[in-house]
Amino acid sequence: MYTKKSLLADLKAAGINPRGTLHVHSSVKSVGECENGADTILDALIEYMRDGLLTLPTHTWDYVTGGKKNIFDHSNMPSCVGVLTNLFMKREGVVRSLHPTHSVAAIGKDATAFIAGEELSKTPCPRDGCYGKLYDRDAQILFLGCPLSKNTYIHGVEEWNTIPNRLTKKQQSLFIKYGDELIPCPQYRHHFAGGDISENYVRAEPIFVERGAAVYCKIGDSHSVLCSAIKMADITSEVLQNEPDFFA
Repeated sequence: MYTKKSLLADLKAAGINPRGTLHVHSSVKSVGECENGADTILDALIEYMRDGLLTLPTHTWDYVTGGKKNIFDHSNMPSCVGVLTNLFMKREGVVRSLHPTHSVAAIGKDATAFIAGEELSKTPCPRDGCYGKLYDRDAQILFLGCPLSKNTYIHGVEEWNTIPNRLTKKQQSLFIKYGDELIPCPQYRHHFAGGDISENYVRAEPIFVERGAAVYCKIGDSHSVLCSAIKMADITSEVLQNEPDFFA
């Protein structure tokens, strides 16, 4: 059974910078049995990054799109991307961005500044939003037991390179419920005519590893990948400039 102490040792061995910025995609099951379940994983991540910035996705695209509902209730709407994300955004000191479909939660250094302004976004991962700020902060992105098909950041890189056939042609009318306010936030949504393009993001994994943008590590039982946001974006941009449909 894993403890907070053993997970802290694994995070250190993985080469994570405790004073930097860490964004985490997660599969709780992959870590194995922990003494207090998923909360132990969060305890370890928060303690390890206490002098830096820790962020997790708290996306709501599955609830806000597809005609189900067009209002993102900032305070009450759960995340659709995993157990850890839902536990994290309820922790004391954690703040959540106002993006209607791709919100991010954060705790630590500059957390409030990091999430600011996403209510002005027009796409899921704008360059001046949270995912673009990961690049600006030279962040590390940890895929904790997750494949790189969960790489929302690459969606962003495709956006920033204006790759065709990645966004809807028309905006969807969305709103953000923040306290008593209802803020209009129309969005161009992720769209690829051939299906879920993120399933193809794993194609870049060997390139990332070969060129030093990604390293394999083990947190608990999980087979994880730790990536450099800058290197991953730069390599992806280079690939896409030469072959825009690399992931298609």
